[in-house]
Amino acid sequence: MERRIKILGTGKYLPTRRVTAAELEEKLGLAAGWVEKKSGVSVRHFVTNETAAQMGAIAARRALEVAGLSLHDIDCIVCASGTAQQEIPCTAALIQEELQLNKSGIPCFDINATCLSFVTALDVMSCQMALGIYERVLIISSEISSAGLNWEQKESCVLFGDGAAAVVIGRTPETESSRILGSSMKTYSEGAHYSEIRGGGTLIHPSQFAKGREADFAFDMDGRKIFRLTSQLITGFVDRLLSGASVTKEQIRTVIPHQASGMAMRIMAGKLGFSDQQMVNILAEHGNVIAASIPMALHEAIGQNRVRRGDHLLLLGTSAGLSLGGIVLEY
Repeated sequence: MERRIKILGTGKYLPTRRVTAAELEEKLGLAAGWVEKKSGVSVRHFVTNETAAQMGAIAARRALEVAGLSLHDIDCIVCASGTAQQEIPCTAALIQEELQLNKSGIPCFDINATCLSFVTALDVMSCQMALGIYERVLIISSEISSAGLNWEQKESCVLFGDGAAAVVIGRTPETESSRILGSSMKTYSEGAHYSEIRGGGTLIHPSQFAKGREADFAFDMDGRKIFRLTSQLITGFVDRLLSGASVTKEQIRTVIPHQASGMAMRIMAGKLGFSDQQMVNILAEHGNVIAASIPMALHEAIGQNRVRRGDHLLLLGTSAGLSLGGIVLEY
């Protein structure tokens, strides 16, 4: 469904602590060059004392400044993250608190589709806006992956970083053409256990952490199985998404992919037939920042003039579930 929605501003925040590939190689007892070769990440950022809400609030203020708006111009705050600051309340409410909007009444809620959380939130909220429910929405992805890494799984733990990104969206004026042309999400739960953190919910309560179940509270990923399943599905998924949006691959100026890993992004581009010039790759200096990866890459692409008004963009990613998701839009 076409929706006349416009991206008004973007912002990001990275923690000040930079963690290099060499630092991780020393920590994990790996040969020099191993981390960058396996992951494609040379530097990622880890929090020191920042919270997810604090990072999200900073990114939000920066996005609003770019949009030329104030906090009081926003009528909904959505946190679109794969990690939560705490189980209750939603992280969006904690971000509202950090923004000193405690008495504003602005509705706040979270949308979690792990790495696809931002894409899902943009899809869902644009539909709400098209129905006239909201005028301007602030979507924030704030991730602290470093808290749950499994340092025994060397190929996965070297991929991730922390940080936040925010995007302000509004309805498109009649004189402009910005719009969402098509969207899709497909979930194949045959891959539900290829990427997971089993502990922390009602299945394995936090009280079980100290009872020999510590491993259940760390990130567990079978990258090879994820890659095989994704490879089987991604080409048909993208073809159907573009066809439904009446857009060809040649018309896509820029692809904003989830920054999963260096190898995953190279193979995705090859299978789908996109050039290096079309693909936005910020992995080397950010790592995989879960749901914040796509809005961060969008923010960087806009800042580098790789995205201009009127361009056709493809936001594309995968997530635990296993899910594939994408949005085609005219920026």
